[in-house]
Amino acid sequence: MKVVILSAGLGIRMQKAFPQIPKVMLPIGGKPLLEHTINHLKKQNFGEIYINLHYLPEKIKNYFGDGKKFGVKITYSFEPNILGTAGALKNFKKYLTETFVVIYGDVFTTLDFEKFLKFHRAKKSQATLLVHETDHPQDSDLAAIDKNNRIYRFYISPHKKPVTDTNLSSAAIYLLEPEILKFLPKKTPSDFLEDFFPLLLKKKLRMYGYNSSEYTKDMGTSKRYKKVQEAFKKLKID
Repeated sequence: MKVVILSAGLGIRMQKAFPQIPKVMLPIGGKPLLEHTINHLKKQNFGEIYINLHYLPEKIKNYFGDGKKFGVKITYSFEPNILGTAGALKNFKKYLTETFVVIYGDVFTTLDFEKFLKFHRAKKSQATLLVHETDHPQDSDLAAIDKNNRIYRFYISPHKKPVTDTNLSSAAIYLLEPEILKFLPKKTPSDFLEDFFPLLLKKKLRMYGYNSSEYTKDMGTSKRYKKVQEAFKKLKID
């Protein structure tokens, strides 16, 4: 299967503590986060990886090259102007002709993708989002799901009113079918949760939430980065 790893973010909140380091290159246990992600994907039989770049792209390309030494094939896309999380798919559209994964580059995960895919196929879903319970729903982007796990609404932070029908946040990992790409917004930058996924709901596409307790955490702030480092020691990953 093919995977798109979104790696074009500026990482503004982390630049003060880690100047001149792309967020996906921040070290976890002596290796860049992106290396952990690629190794985890390779173990689960993902061989083709697509990475979008913007901030300090050469630091990523020089480290990973074409992916051969990591046992995968990497194709890059450089964005002079950031296209957004959903907009990034435009440069890879011609390659994404089968079910594919999107994972945000600042996410550390131990997700079992085989189980994720099994759920996706059982539901005949066209877009499946990894979701998990959040203890801070007031400042999180949330997805409301019905008893069959079908998504019926998104709530984008900040919320004008308290959200009462869900405390599930998007964990920034998606399984998508290629037919949804025809609905990509023409205007960029475009975001999955703010623009693209709400549009798919309006088009009545089949969208589901996969609720998993497997460790998945973003490293978008220094505090979260520290938590991932602490968790990594307990997870005992190579």
